[in-house]
Amino acid sequence: MVSVVELGAAALPLLIGAVLLVGFLWPATRAMPIAWITALLVGFFVWNMPPDWLAAASIVGVMTALSILWIVFGALVLLYTLMQAGAFDRINRGFATISDDRRVQIVLLAFFLATFIEGAAGFGTPAAVVAPLLLGLGFPALAAVVAAIIGHIIAVTYGAVGTPIIIGIQDPLAATGFQDAIAQGGYSVPEYSQQVAAWAATYHTLVGFAMPLFAVGMVVYFFGDRDERSLAPAWEVAPLCLFSGIAFAVPYWLSAWFFTAEFPSLIGSMVGGAIVVSALKAGYFLPDTRWDFPPRDEWPDHWVGTIEPGENGATTGGPDEAVAADGGVARNSEMSLARAWSPYLILVVLLVITRAIDPISEFINRPTFIIEWQEILGTGLASSIAWMNVPGFWLIVSALLAIPIFGMNGGQVSAAWREAAEKLVSPFIALVFVIAMVQVMINSGAHPGAPAEGSMIVVLATATANLFGPAYPAIAALIGALGAAMAGSNTVSNITFGGFQFEAAQQLELPTQIIVGAQAVGGAIGNLVAIHNLVAALATVGLVGQEGRVMRLNLIPLIYYAVFVGFWAMLFSYVLFPNLF
Repeated sequence: MVSVVELGAAALPLLIGAVLLVGFLWPATRAMPIAWITALLVGFFVWNMPPDWLAAASIVGVMTALSILWIVFGALVLLYTLMQAGAFDRINRGFATISDDRRVQIVLLAFFLATFIEGAAGFGTPAAVVAPLLLGLGFPALAAVVAAIIGHIIAVTYGAVGTPIIIGIQDPLAATGFQDAIAQGGYSVPEYSQQVAAWAATYHTLVGFAMPLFAVGMVVYFFGDRDERSLAPAWEVAPLCLFSGIAFAVPYWLSAWFFTAEFPSLIGSMVGGAIVVSALKAGYFLPDTRWDFPPRDEWPDHWVGTIEPGENGATTGGPDEAVAADGGVARNSEMSLARAWSPYLILVVLLVITRAIDPISEFINRPTFIIEWQEILGTGLASSIAWMNVPGFWLIVSALLAIPIFGMNGGQVSAAWREAAEKLVSPFIALVFVIAMVQVMINSGAHPGAPAEGSMIVVLATATANLFGPAYPAIAALIGALGAAMAGSNTVSNITFGGFQFEAAQQLELPTQIIVGAQAVGGAIGNLVAIHNLVAALATVGLVGQEGRVMRLNLIPLIYYAVFVGFWAMLFSYVLFPNLF
Protein backbone atom coordinates (compact mmCIF):
# COMPACT_ATOMS: atom_id res chain seq x y z
CA MET A 1 0.00 0.00 0.00
CA VAL A 2 1.42 3.39 -1.03
CA SER A 3 1.63 5.87 1.82
CA VAL A 4 0.57 9.48 1.50
CA VAL A 5 4.17 10.54 2.15
CA GLU A 6 5.50 8.38 -0.70
CA LEU A 7 2.79 9.59 -3.07
CA GLY A 8 3.47 13.23 -2.26
CA ALA A 9 7.21 12.73 -2.58
CA ALA A 10 6.84 10.96 -5.93
CA ALA A 11 4.74 13.83 -7.28
CA LEU A 12 7.00 16.56 -5.89
CA PRO A 13 9.44 16.90 -8.85
CA LEU A 14 6.53 17.19 -11.29
CA LEU A 15 4.66 19.61 -9.03
CA ILE A 16 7.73 21.78 -8.58
CA GLY A 17 8.22 21.89 -12.35
CA ALA A 18 4.54 22.70 -12.94
CA VAL A 19 4.44 25.49 -10.37
CA LEU A 20 7.60 27.13 -11.69
CA LEU A 21 6.66 26.77 -15.35
CA VAL A 22 2.96 27.57 -15.21
CA GLY A 23 2.50 29.43 -11.93
CA PHE A 24 5.61 31.62 -11.98
CA LEU A 25 6.12 31.50 -15.77
CA TRP A 26 9.77 30.58 -15.37
CA PRO A 27 11.53 29.40 -18.52
CA ALA A 28 12.29 25.69 -18.66
CA THR A 29 16.00 26.53 -18.54
CA ARG A 30 15.51 27.72 -14.94
CA ALA A 31 12.66 25.51 -13.78
CA MET A 32 13.87 22.09 -14.88
CA PRO A 33 17.26 22.14 -13.09
CA ILE A 34 15.34 22.74 -9.86
CA ALA A 35 12.89 19.94 -10.67
CA TRP A 36 15.88 17.63 -11.34
CA ILE A 37 17.48 18.53 -8.00
CA THR A 38 14.12 17.82 -6.33
CA ALA A 39 14.04 14.38 -7.97
CA LEU A 40 17.59 13.70 -6.72
CA LEU A 41 16.61 14.63 -3.15
CA VAL A 42 13.44 12.53 -3.25
CA GLY A 43 15.36 9.64 -4.78
CA PHE A 44 18.06 9.80 -2.12
CA PHE A 45 16.00 10.42 1.02
CA VAL A 46 12.73 8.62 0.22
CA TRP A 47 13.65 5.96 -2.37
CA ASN A 48 17.09 5.26 -0.87
CA MET A 49 18.88 5.58 -4.22
CA PRO A 50 22.67 5.44 -3.81
CA PRO A 51 24.61 8.40 -5.27
CA ASP A 52 26.04 6.28 -8.07
CA TRP A 53 22.51 5.30 -9.17
CA LEU A 54 21.37 8.93 -9.06
CA ALA A 55 24.35 9.94 -11.19
CA ALA A 56 23.92 7.00 -13.60
CA ALA A 57 20.22 7.73 -14.12
CA SER A 58 21.06 11.38 -14.82
CA ILE A 59 23.71 10.33 -17.35
CA VAL A 60 21.11 8.22 -19.16
CA GLY A 61 19.01 11.39 -19.34
CA VAL A 62 21.91 13.41 -20.75
CA MET A 63 22.60 10.83 -23.46
CA THR A 64 18.92 10.73 -24.39
CA ALA A 65 18.88 14.53 -24.59
CA LEU A 66 21.91 14.45 -26.90
CA SER A 67 20.05 12.10 -29.25
CA ILE A 68 17.14 14.54 -29.40
CA LEU A 69 19.41 17.53 -29.93
CA TRP A 70 21.20 15.77 -32.77
CA ILE A 71 17.82 15.50 -34.53
CA VAL A 72 16.86 19.09 -33.69
CA PHE A 73 20.16 20.43 -34.97
CA GLY A 74 19.84 18.56 -38.25
CA ALA A 75 16.24 19.69 -38.69
CA LEU A 76 17.13 23.33 -38.07
CA VAL A 77 20.19 23.21 -40.35
CA LEU A 78 18.03 21.94 -43.21
CA LEU A 79 15.27 24.48 -42.56
CA TYR A 80 17.66 27.46 -42.37
CA THR A 81 19.51 26.21 -45.45
CA LEU A 82 16.28 26.44 -47.43
CA MET A 83 15.60 29.87 -45.97
CA GLN A 84 19.04 31.17 -46.90
CA ALA A 85 18.70 29.79 -50.43
CA GLY A 86 15.30 31.40 -50.95
CA ALA A 87 13.73 27.98 -51.45
CA PHE A 88 11.45 28.32 -48.46
CA ASP A 89 10.09 31.61 -49.75
CA ARG A 90 9.45 29.89 -53.09
CA ILE A 91 7.49 27.16 -51.31
CA ASN A 92 5.49 29.77 -49.44
CA ARG A 93 4.68 31.76 -52.59
CA GLY A 94 3.63 28.54 -54.29
CA PHE A 95 0.94 28.18 -51.65
CA ALA A 96 0.03 31.83 -51.18
CA THR A 97 -0.52 32.70 -54.85
CA ILE A 98 -3.20 30.04 -55.36
CA SER A 99 -5.87 32.23 -53.73
CA ASP A 100 -6.09 35.58 -51.97
CA ASP A 101 -9.02 34.34 -49.87
CA ARG A 102 -7.86 34.26 -46.25
CA ARG A 103 -9.70 31.01 -45.55
CA VAL A 104 -7.91 29.21 -48.38
CA GLN A 105 -4.58 30.63 -47.19
CA ILE A 106 -5.25 29.23 -43.72
CA VAL A 107 -5.80 25.76 -45.18
CA LEU A 108 -2.69 25.87 -47.36
CA LEU A 109 -0.25 27.62 -45.02
CA ALA A 110 -1.51 27.15 -41.46
CA PHE A 111 -2.47 23.51 -42.11
CA PHE A 112 -0.45 21.93 -44.91
CA LEU A 113 2.75 23.99 -44.70
CA ALA A 114 2.71 23.99 -40.89
CA THR A 115 2.17 20.23 -40.67
CA PHE A 116 5.00 19.68 -43.13
CA ILE A 117 7.38 21.86 -41.09
CA GLU A 118 6.30 20.01 -37.94
CA GLY A 119 7.10 16.68 -39.55
CA ALA A 120 10.47 17.95 -40.75
CA ALA A 121 11.64 20.11 -37.84
CA GLY A 122 9.22 20.03 -34.88
CA PHE A 123 10.11 21.65 -31.56
CA GLY A 124 7.93 24.76 -31.95
CA THR A 125 9.25 25.56 -35.43
CA PRO A 126 5.95 25.53 -37.42
CA ALA A 127 4.17 28.35 -35.62
CA ALA A 128 7.38 30.39 -35.39
CA VAL A 129 7.84 30.08 -39.17
CA VAL A 130 4.27 30.11 -40.49
CA ALA A 131 2.90 32.91 -38.29
CA PRO A 132 5.29 35.51 -39.79
CA LEU A 133 4.40 34.27 -43.28
CA LEU A 134 0.70 34.83 -42.59
CA LEU A 135 1.51 38.23 -41.09
CA GLY A 136 3.37 39.09 -44.28
CA LEU A 137 0.27 38.22 -46.30
CA GLY A 138 -1.79 40.72 -44.28
CA PHE A 139 -3.16 38.66 -41.36
CA PRO A 140 -3.49 40.33 -37.95
CA ALA A 141 -0.58 39.09 -35.83
CA LEU A 142 -2.83 37.44 -33.25
CA ALA A 143 -4.88 35.65 -35.93
CA ALA A 144 -1.67 34.44 -37.60
CA VAL A 145 -0.42 32.86 -34.37
CA VAL A 146 -3.75 31.23 -33.50
CA ALA A 147 -4.14 29.75 -36.99
CA ALA A 148 -0.56 28.47 -37.16
CA ILE A 149 -0.67 26.79 -33.75
CA ILE A 150 -4.06 25.14 -34.27
CA GLY A 151 -3.27 24.10 -37.82
CA HIS A 152 -0.23 21.95 -37.10
CA ILE A 153 -1.40 20.10 -33.97
CA ILE A 154 -2.39 16.91 -35.82
CA ALA A 155 1.26 16.51 -36.86
CA VAL A 156 2.93 17.09 -33.48
CA THR A 157 2.77 13.43 -32.41
CA TYR A 158 5.38 12.67 -35.12
CA GLY A 159 7.23 16.00 -35.08
CA ALA A 160 10.86 16.17 -36.23
CA VAL A 161 10.82 12.90 -38.21
CA GLY A 162 9.32 10.76 -35.48
CA THR A 163 11.24 12.09 -32.48
CA PRO A 164 8.28 12.11 -30.02
CA ILE A 165 7.70 8.40 -30.71
CA ILE A 166 11.28 7.17 -31.18
CA ILE A 167 12.91 9.21 -28.42
CA GLY A 168 9.82 9.85 -26.31
CA ILE A 169 8.24 6.38 -26.28
CA GLN A 170 10.63 3.80 -27.69
CA ASP A 171 13.92 4.76 -26.03
CA PRO A 172 12.57 5.20 -22.46
CA LEU A 173 10.70 1.88 -22.63
CA ALA A 174 13.82 0.15 -23.96
CA ALA A 175 16.04 1.69 -21.28
CA THR A 176 13.89 0.70 -18.31
CA GLY A 177 12.14 -2.33 -16.92
CA PHE A 178 9.25 -2.46 -19.39
CA GLN A 179 10.90 -4.78 -21.93
CA ASP A 180 9.78 -7.99 -20.22
CA ALA A 181 6.15 -6.90 -20.04
CA ILE A 182 6.24 -5.82 -23.70
CA ALA A 183 7.86 -9.12 -24.70
CA GLN A 184 5.07 -10.99 -22.93
CA GLY A 185 2.65 -9.07 -25.14
CA GLY A 186 4.43 -10.47 -28.19
CA TYR A 187 6.39 -7.38 -29.25
CA SER A 188 9.89 -6.02 -29.22
CA VAL A 189 10.12 -2.45 -27.92
CA PRO A 190 10.50 -0.95 -31.45
CA GLU A 191 7.53 -3.00 -32.68
CA TYR A 192 5.46 -1.92 -29.71
CA SER A 193 6.37 1.75 -30.22
CA GLN A 194 5.27 1.45 -33.84
CA GLN A 195 1.91 0.11 -32.66
CA VAL A 196 1.59 3.09 -30.31
CA ALA A 197 2.36 5.43 -33.22
CA ALA A 198 -0.27 3.71 -35.36
CA TRP A 199 -2.99 3.98 -32.73
CA ALA A 200 -2.08 7.62 -32.14
CA ALA A 201 -2.60 8.21 -35.87
CA THR A 202 -5.98 6.50 -35.60
CA TYR A 203 -7.07 8.95 -32.87
CA HIS A 204 -5.77 11.89 -34.90
CA THR A 205 -7.49 10.70 -38.06
CA LEU A 206 -10.86 10.31 -36.34
CA VAL A 207 -10.63 13.65 -34.52
CA GLY A 208 -8.03 15.80 -36.26
CA PHE A 209 -9.36 15.67 -39.84
CA ALA A 210 -11.59 18.59 -38.77
CA MET A 211 -8.67 20.84 -37.77
CA PRO A 212 -8.55 22.82 -41.05
CA LEU A 213 -12.22 23.72 -40.47
CA PHE A 214 -11.46 24.43 -36.81
CA ALA A 215 -8.58 26.80 -37.70
CA VAL A 216 -10.70 28.62 -40.29
CA GLY A 217 -13.66 28.81 -37.92
CA MET A 218 -11.55 30.28 -35.10
CA VAL A 219 -10.16 32.98 -37.38
CA VAL A 220 -13.40 34.02 -39.11
CA TYR A 221 -15.36 34.07 -35.84
CA PHE A 222 -12.90 35.88 -33.60
CA PHE A 223 -11.20 38.06 -36.24
CA GLY A 224 -14.05 38.82 -38.60
CA ASP A 225 -16.60 41.62 -38.36
CA ARG A 226 -16.84 42.30 -34.63
CA ASP A 227 -20.47 43.43 -34.87
CA GLU A 228 -21.64 40.33 -36.72
CA ARG A 229 -19.67 37.42 -35.35
CA SER A 230 -20.64 34.38 -37.35
CA LEU A 231 -19.34 31.01 -38.48
CA ALA A 232 -21.12 31.35 -41.82
CA PRO A 233 -17.89 32.22 -43.71
CA ALA A 234 -16.33 29.02 -42.34
CA TRP A 235 -19.26 26.89 -43.50
CA GLU A 236 -18.79 28.31 -47.01
CA VAL A 237 -15.39 26.62 -47.21
CA ALA A 238 -16.32 23.54 -45.16
CA PRO A 239 -16.08 21.28 -48.25
CA LEU A 240 -12.51 22.51 -48.87
CA CYS A 241 -11.58 22.15 -45.20
CA LEU A 242 -12.99 18.65 -44.81
CA PHE A 243 -11.54 17.53 -48.14
CA SER A 244 -8.16 18.88 -46.99
CA GLY A 245 -8.41 17.12 -43.63
CA ILE A 246 -9.22 13.80 -45.29
CA ALA A 247 -6.57 14.27 -48.02
CA PHE A 248 -4.02 14.70 -45.23
CA ALA A 249 -5.38 12.07 -42.87
CA VAL A 250 -5.56 9.11 -45.26
CA PRO A 251 -1.87 9.00 -46.31
CA TYR A 252 -0.94 10.05 -42.77
CA TRP A 253 -2.81 7.08 -41.26
CA LEU A 254 -1.53 4.62 -43.85
CA SER A 255 2.08 5.68 -43.36
CA ALA A 256 1.74 5.34 -39.56
CA TRP A 257 0.46 1.79 -39.88
CA PHE A 258 2.59 0.54 -42.76
CA PHE A 259 5.83 2.57 -42.64
CA THR A 260 7.45 4.01 -39.52
CA ALA A 261 6.79 6.81 -37.07
CA GLU A 262 9.17 9.11 -38.96
CA PHE A 263 6.89 9.62 -41.94
CA PRO A 264 3.19 10.26 -41.14
CA SER A 265 3.35 14.06 -40.95
CA LEU A 266 5.73 14.40 -43.89
CA ILE A 267 3.77 12.07 -46.16
CA GLY A 268 0.37 13.38 -45.03
CA SER A 269 1.32 17.00 -45.70
CA MET A 270 3.11 16.40 -49.00
CA VAL A 271 0.58 14.00 -50.50
CA GLY A 272 -2.46 15.77 -49.09
CA GLY A 273 -1.10 19.20 -49.99
CA ALA A 274 -0.40 18.12 -53.57
CA ILE A 275 -3.93 16.73 -53.92
CA VAL A 276 -5.59 19.87 -52.55
CA VAL A 277 -3.42 22.29 -54.53
CA SER A 278 -4.18 20.35 -57.72
CA ALA A 279 -7.89 20.43 -56.94
CA LEU A 280 -7.83 24.19 -56.30
CA LYS A 281 -5.87 24.88 -59.48
CA ALA A 282 -8.44 22.85 -61.39
CA GLY A 283 -11.16 25.13 -59.99
CA TYR A 284 -12.60 22.79 -57.37
CA PHE A 285 -13.47 23.88 -53.80
CA LEU A 286 -12.67 27.57 -54.43
CA PRO A 287 -15.16 29.76 -52.49
CA ASP A 288 -17.70 31.77 -54.48
CA THR A 289 -17.02 34.89 -52.43
CA ARG A 290 -13.77 36.31 -51.11
CA TRP A 291 -13.44 36.67 -47.35
CA ASP A 292 -11.04 39.11 -45.73
CA PHE A 293 -10.45 40.75 -42.38
CA PRO A 294 -12.15 44.03 -41.49
CA PRO A 295 -10.37 47.24 -42.58
CA ARG A 296 -7.08 47.79 -40.75
CA ASP A 297 -8.35 50.87 -38.87
CA GLU A 298 -11.06 48.74 -37.21
CA TRP A 299 -8.65 46.24 -35.67
CA PRO A 300 -8.31 46.28 -31.86
CA ASP A 301 -4.84 47.13 -30.58
CA HIS A 302 -4.23 43.62 -29.24
CA TRP A 303 -4.53 42.12 -32.73
CA VAL A 304 -1.26 43.71 -33.87
CA GLY A 305 2.06 44.23 -32.12
CA THR A 306 5.27 45.93 -33.15
CA ILE A 307 5.25 44.50 -36.70
CA GLU A 308 2.57 45.69 -39.09
CA PRO A 309 0.95 43.20 -41.48
CA GLY A 310 2.83 43.20 -44.79
CA GLU A 311 6.16 44.17 -43.20
CA ASN A 312 7.36 40.57 -43.05
CA GLY A 313 9.97 39.39 -45.51
CA ALA A 314 7.58 36.87 -46.98
CA THR A 315 6.11 39.57 -49.14
CA THR A 316 8.82 42.20 -49.41
CA GLY A 317 10.70 40.65 -52.28
CA GLY A 318 9.62 41.32 -55.83
CA PRO A 319 8.50 38.54 -58.13
CA ASP A 320 12.10 37.67 -58.96
CA GLU A 321 13.51 37.87 -55.46
CA ALA A 322 13.19 36.27 -52.04
CA VAL A 323 14.39 37.80 -48.81
CA ALA A 324 16.97 35.51 -47.25
CA ALA A 325 16.97 34.75 -43.53
CA ASP A 326 20.03 36.95 -42.92
CA GLY A 327 18.39 40.00 -44.48
CA GLY A 328 20.12 39.59 -47.83
CA VAL A 329 18.39 38.80 -51.09
CA ALA A 330 18.62 35.40 -52.70
CA ARG A 331 17.78 35.23 -56.40
CA ASN A 332 15.24 32.51 -57.06
CA SER A 333 13.37 33.72 -60.12
CA GLU A 334 14.06 30.48 -61.96
CA MET A 335 13.61 28.13 -59.00
CA SER A 336 10.88 25.62 -59.61
CA LEU A 337 8.74 24.24 -56.82
CA ALA A 338 10.23 20.79 -57.42
CA ARG A 339 13.72 22.21 -56.88
CA ALA A 340 12.62 24.10 -53.76
CA TRP A 341 11.10 20.94 -52.27
CA SER A 342 13.92 18.62 -53.41
CA PRO A 343 16.00 18.52 -50.17
CA TYR A 344 12.98 17.30 -48.21
CA LEU A 345 12.14 14.77 -50.92
CA ILE A 346 15.76 13.56 -50.67
CA LEU A 347 15.35 13.29 -46.90
CA VAL A 348 12.27 11.08 -47.23
CA VAL A 349 14.06 8.83 -49.74
CA LEU A 350 17.11 8.53 -47.48
CA LEU A 351 15.00 7.65 -44.45
CA VAL A 352 13.03 5.04 -46.40
CA ILE A 353 16.20 3.44 -47.81
CA THR A 354 17.98 3.31 -44.46
CA ARG A 355 15.01 1.69 -42.76
CA ALA A 356 13.48 -0.50 -45.45
CA ILE A 357 16.62 -2.07 -46.95
CA ASP A 358 18.01 -4.50 -44.40
CA PRO A 359 21.71 -4.50 -45.44
CA ILE A 360 21.85 -0.70 -45.21
CA SER A 361 19.92 -0.65 -41.94
CA GLU A 362 22.25 -3.28 -40.47
CA PHE A 363 25.32 -1.35 -41.66
CA ILE A 364 24.35 1.98 -40.04
CA ASN A 365 23.47 0.15 -36.81
CA ARG A 366 26.88 -1.51 -36.50
CA PRO A 367 28.64 -0.98 -33.14
CA THR A 368 31.14 1.24 -34.99
CA PHE A 369 28.39 3.83 -35.48
CA ILE A 370 26.92 3.63 -31.98
CA ILE A 371 28.12 5.52 -28.91
CA GLU A 372 27.31 3.15 -26.05
CA TRP A 373 27.83 3.12 -22.30
CA GLN A 374 27.06 -0.16 -20.56
CA GLU A 375 26.97 -0.59 -16.78
CA ILE A 376 27.13 3.16 -16.17
CA LEU A 377 29.17 3.82 -12.99
CA GLY A 378 28.91 0.12 -12.13
CA THR A 379 25.11 0.11 -12.01
CA GLY A 380 22.87 -1.93 -14.28
CA LEU A 381 21.92 1.14 -16.31
CA ALA A 382 23.01 1.65 -19.91
CA SER A 383 22.43 4.09 -22.76
CA SER A 384 23.49 4.55 -26.36
CA ILE A 385 23.35 6.99 -29.26
CA ALA A 386 23.04 5.45 -32.73
CA TRP A 387 24.24 8.66 -34.33
CA MET A 388 24.02 7.44 -37.94
CA ASN A 389 20.64 5.76 -37.56
CA VAL A 390 19.09 8.75 -35.79
CA PRO A 391 17.34 11.02 -38.35
CA GLY A 392 19.62 13.91 -37.41
CA PHE A 393 22.43 12.44 -39.52
CA TRP A 394 20.24 12.19 -42.63
CA LEU A 395 18.88 15.68 -42.07
CA ILE A 396 22.48 16.93 -42.14
CA VAL A 397 23.18 14.92 -45.30
CA SER A 398 20.09 16.45 -46.96
CA ALA A 399 21.24 19.93 -45.95
CA LEU A 400 24.69 19.31 -47.43
CA LEU A 401 23.17 18.05 -50.68
CA ALA A 402 21.03 21.20 -50.80
CA ILE A 403 24.15 23.38 -51.12
CA PRO A 404 24.95 22.39 -54.73
CA ILE A 405 21.24 22.07 -55.59
CA PHE A 406 20.73 25.76 -54.79
CA GLY A 407 24.23 26.95 -55.69
CA MET A 408 24.71 28.44 -52.23
CA ASN A 409 27.80 30.43 -51.26
CA GLY A 410 29.86 30.05 -48.11
CA GLY A 411 28.20 32.98 -46.38
CA GLN A 412 24.74 31.52 -46.78
CA VAL A 413 25.84 28.09 -45.58
CA SER A 414 27.65 29.43 -42.51
CA ALA A 415 24.66 31.64 -41.66
CA ALA A 416 22.32 28.63 -41.78
CA TRP A 417 24.54 26.53 -39.52
CA ARG A 418 25.12 29.44 -37.14
CA GLU A 419 21.39 30.09 -36.80
CA ALA A 420 20.77 26.40 -36.09
CA ALA A 421 23.51 26.25 -33.45
CA GLU A 422 22.23 29.38 -31.70
CA LYS A 423 18.74 27.91 -31.47
CA LEU A 424 20.07 24.85 -29.59
CA VAL A 425 21.21 26.57 -26.40
CA SER A 426 17.88 26.82 -24.58
CA PRO A 427 16.57 23.40 -25.70
CA PHE A 428 19.86 21.82 -24.61
CA ILE A 429 19.60 23.08 -21.04
CA ALA A 430 15.89 22.32 -20.72
CA LEU A 431 16.06 18.85 -22.25
CA VAL A 432 19.10 17.69 -20.30
CA PHE A 433 17.53 18.46 -16.95
CA VAL A 434 13.97 17.39 -17.68
CA ILE A 435 15.05 14.02 -19.09
CA ALA A 436 17.57 13.51 -16.29
CA MET A 437 14.73 14.16 -13.81
CA VAL A 438 12.49 11.63 -15.53
CA GLN A 439 15.23 8.98 -15.61
CA VAL A 440 15.80 9.40 -11.87
CA MET A 441 12.07 8.95 -11.30
CA ILE A 442 11.84 5.91 -13.60
CA ASN A 443 14.92 4.17 -12.19
CA SER A 444 14.15 4.90 -8.54
CA GLY A 445 12.79 1.38 -8.25
CA ALA A 446 15.62 -0.46 -10.03
CA HIS A 447 18.47 -0.28 -7.50
CA PRO A 448 19.18 -2.88 -4.78
CA GLY A 449 17.10 -2.10 -1.71
CA ALA A 450 14.43 -0.16 -3.61
CA PRO A 451 11.01 0.10 -1.93
CA ALA A 452 8.63 -2.75 -2.71
CA GLU A 453 6.07 -0.25 -4.07
CA GLY A 454 8.32 0.39 -7.08
CA SER A 455 9.64 3.56 -8.68
CA MET A 456 8.18 7.04 -8.34
CA ILE A 457 6.49 6.56 -11.73
CA VAL A 458 4.92 3.28 -10.61
CA VAL A 459 3.65 4.88 -7.40
CA LEU A 460 2.07 7.77 -9.32
CA ALA A 461 0.56 5.44 -11.91
CA THR A 462 -0.90 3.17 -9.26
CA ALA A 463 -2.49 6.07 -7.39
CA THR A 464 -3.93 7.59 -10.57
CA ALA A 465 -5.29 4.24 -11.74
CA ASN A 466 -6.94 3.70 -8.36
CA LEU A 467 -8.42 7.21 -8.43
CA PHE A 468 -9.99 7.07 -11.89
CA GLY A 469 -10.47 3.33 -12.20
CA PRO A 470 -12.42 2.26 -15.30
CA ALA A 471 -12.72 5.89 -16.46
CA TYR A 472 -8.94 6.17 -16.90
CA PRO A 473 -8.98 5.97 -20.76
CA ALA A 474 -11.09 9.14 -20.84
CA ILE A 475 -8.36 11.19 -19.14
CA ALA A 476 -5.22 9.54 -20.57
CA ALA A 477 -4.84 12.19 -23.27
CA LEU A 478 -5.28 14.99 -20.73
CA ILE A 479 -2.31 13.64 -18.76
CA GLY A 480 -0.19 13.86 -21.91
CA ALA A 481 -1.52 17.35 -22.59
CA LEU A 482 -0.55 18.45 -19.08
CA GLY A 483 3.00 17.25 -19.66
CA ALA A 484 3.31 19.12 -22.95
CA ALA A 485 1.73 22.26 -21.54
CA MET A 486 4.31 22.25 -18.75
CA ALA A 487 7.40 21.39 -20.77
CA GLY A 488 6.41 22.75 -24.19
CA SER A 489 7.30 19.48 -25.87
CA ASN A 490 5.43 16.36 -26.91
CA THR A 491 8.70 14.43 -26.73
CA VAL A 492 9.31 15.47 -23.13
CA SER A 493 5.69 14.72 -22.23
CA ASN A 494 6.09 11.21 -23.65
CA ILE A 495 9.36 10.68 -21.82
CA THR A 496 7.79 11.91 -18.59
CA PHE A 497 4.44 10.12 -18.79
CA GLY A 498 4.84 7.30 -21.34
CA GLY A 499 5.99 4.78 -18.74
CA PHE A 500 3.42 6.17 -16.30
CA GLN A 501 0.60 5.53 -18.79
CA PHE A 502 1.91 2.05 -19.63
CA GLU A 503 2.04 1.12 -15.95
CA ALA A 504 -1.43 2.53 -15.27
CA ALA A 505 -2.88 0.56 -18.18
CA GLN A 506 -1.33 -2.64 -16.85
CA GLN A 507 -2.66 -1.96 -13.36
CA LEU A 508 -6.18 -1.58 -14.77
CA GLU A 509 -5.79 -4.42 -17.31
CA LEU A 510 -6.47 -2.02 -20.18
CA PRO A 511 -4.92 -2.25 -23.68
CA THR A 512 -1.57 -0.53 -23.23
CA GLN A 513 -1.31 0.40 -26.92
CA ILE A 514 -4.59 2.30 -26.70
CA ILE A 515 -3.61 4.16 -23.53
CA VAL A 516 -0.03 5.01 -24.54
CA GLY A 517 -1.36 6.03 -27.96
CA ALA A 518 -3.70 8.46 -26.21
CA GLN A 519 -0.67 9.78 -24.33
CA ALA A 520 1.09 10.47 -27.65
CA VAL A 521 -1.96 12.39 -28.86
CA GLY A 522 -2.29 14.28 -25.58
CA GLY A 523 1.32 15.37 -25.80
CA ALA A 524 0.46 16.91 -29.17
CA ILE A 525 -2.64 18.82 -28.11
CA GLY A 526 -0.90 20.19 -25.01
CA ASN A 527 1.18 22.30 -27.38
CA LEU A 528 -1.92 24.40 -27.99
CA VAL A 529 -1.42 26.03 -24.59
CA ALA A 530 2.30 25.42 -23.96
CA ILE A 531 3.60 28.78 -22.77
CA HIS A 532 7.02 28.29 -24.38
CA ASN A 533 5.56 27.69 -27.83
CA LEU A 534 3.19 30.62 -27.48
CA VAL A 535 5.99 33.00 -26.48
CA ALA A 536 8.17 31.84 -29.38
CA ALA A 537 5.39 32.23 -31.94
CA LEU A 538 4.22 35.60 -30.62
CA ALA A 539 7.79 36.93 -30.61
CA THR A 540 8.07 36.31 -34.36
CA VAL A 541 5.13 38.63 -35.06
CA GLY A 542 6.00 41.30 -32.48
CA LEU A 543 3.19 40.42 -30.09
CA VAL A 544 4.89 39.20 -26.91
CA GLY A 545 2.59 39.66 -23.91
CA GLN A 546 -0.57 38.24 -25.48
CA GLU A 547 0.07 34.66 -24.33
CA GLY A 548 -3.05 34.68 -22.16
CA ARG A 549 -5.33 35.61 -25.05
CA VAL A 550 -3.93 32.88 -27.30
CA MET A 551 -4.15 30.34 -24.49
CA ARG A 552 -7.81 31.15 -23.82
CA LEU A 553 -8.69 30.87 -27.51
CA ASN A 554 -6.75 27.63 -27.91
CA LEU A 555 -8.58 26.01 -25.02
CA ILE A 556 -11.49 25.58 -27.44
CA PRO A 557 -9.73 23.15 -29.82
CA LEU A 558 -7.93 21.54 -26.87
CA ILE A 559 -11.23 20.69 -25.16
CA TYR A 560 -12.67 19.42 -28.45
CA TYR A 561 -9.68 17.16 -29.02
CA ALA A 562 -9.43 15.89 -25.44
CA VAL A 563 -13.14 15.05 -25.18
CA PHE A 564 -13.30 13.13 -28.44
CA VAL A 565 -9.98 11.32 -27.94
CA GLY A 566 -11.26 10.32 -24.50
CA PHE A 567 -14.47 9.05 -26.10
CA TRP A 568 -12.58 6.94 -28.64
CA ALA A 569 -10.17 5.66 -25.99
CA MET A 570 -13.08 4.41 -23.90
CA LEU A 571 -14.71 2.83 -26.96
CA PHE A 572 -11.47 1.18 -28.09
CA SER A 573 -10.61 -0.07 -24.59
CA TYR A 574 -13.94 -1.59 -23.63
CA VAL A 575 -15.88 -2.29 -26.83
CA LEU A 576 -13.84 -2.50 -30.02
CA PHE A 577 -10.34 -3.69 -29.04
CA PRO A 578 -10.40 -4.84 -25.39
CA ASN A 579 -8.06 -7.78 -26.10
CA LEU A 580 -5.16 -5.78 -27.48
CA PHE A 581 -1.97 -5.84 -25.42
